[in-house]
Amino acid sequence: MDHLQPILGEDPRFLAVIEHVSRLAPINRPCLVIGERGSGKELIAARLHYLSTRWGGPLVTINCAALSESLLDTELFGHEAGAFTGAAKRHIGRFERAHGGTIILDEIATASAVVQEKLLRVVEYGEIERVGGSEVIDIDVRVIGVTNENLRDLAAQGKFRADLLDRLAFDVIAVPPLRERTDDILLLAEQFALDMTKRLSRQVFSGFSPRATRQLLGHDWPGNVRELRNAVERSLYLSDDGDKPVSHIVLDPFAEIWSETDTNTTTPANNTAPGLANAPSPPTLTISEIDFKAATRDYEIILLEHAMRQSHNNQTEAAEMLKLNYHQLRRLLEKYNLLPLK
Repeated sequence: MDHLQPILGEDPRFLAVIEHVSRLAPINRPCLVIGERGSGKELIAARLHYLSTRWGGPLVTINCAALSESLLDTELFGHEAGAFTGAAKRHIGRFERAHGGTIILDEIATASAVVQEKLLRVVEYGEIERVGGSEVIDIDVRVIGVTNENLRDLAAQGKFRADLLDRLAFDVIAVPPLRERTDDILLLAEQFALDMTKRLSRQVFSGFSPRATRQLLGHDWPGNVRELRNAVERSLYLSDDGDKPVSHIVLDPFAEIWSETDTNTTTPANNTAPGLANAPSPPTLTISEIDFKAATRDYEIILLEHAMRQSHNNQTEAAEMLKLNYHQLRRLLEKYNLLPLK
């Protein structure tokens, strides 16, 4: 990544984050970027670099979760020749390579206690030592930690150094999940579709059908922007006619495979949704006994409880079983106080 990549978004919550980034970027202090997987944390972290006074310096990124403790140690801080078996020559670590610029520590919550101790020294004093060496090396690097974990809770549990958290948390950028920036869903979906149209060498993107639009707006997007991109690109390439609007968003590429192999999810002849095939029937009442509102309420509760059990409290799946969108289901769960406890 060697330039400031554009970030799409018009939702007020997202625009507030972009303004926060612009305000923090010039301040030469360590910081944290937090958010759910797929929400765009890495792009926000890179934006902090390119809007800072360090924009002309190196931007170095490392995924702390991708390496073992020993490999992460040497990759971050480097090692001297002979430091361990196989270390035939000196290795310059990521911090030295980032001198004068910024280092992004992705998945920082996974760093071991040993690595955290060394990170604390870097942030506090701007000093490192290569593994197997004794020379103290001064470095000038801005540290940006990125994570989807609650570092404050981890620190309280003794799983993350509280003093390191104090140093890193000069300020914290919280990237909102896609479900909390609903004004951006269709904007992003259209851009992803336009990009995919070019890759498919099609002449035009004809938009989304009303049904597809409802799917896009009704889905919970637990995988956030990354999941949205995959779903849109998948649906576009699977659509047979590029001259017509995309009629259906393929949210789950495994759905057809599972439906063919799992006999418990076979759709019955009356087209009852798979998870509700054995849903309880409404109680039999004589007309003189019926309190319409109460009976309707009771049966709605029965169906909601059954769908939530069948989906193991996955609200997106439960909504699909009941032919509702996610927000309709949430309103009903709230109405009847059926939201699962956290």
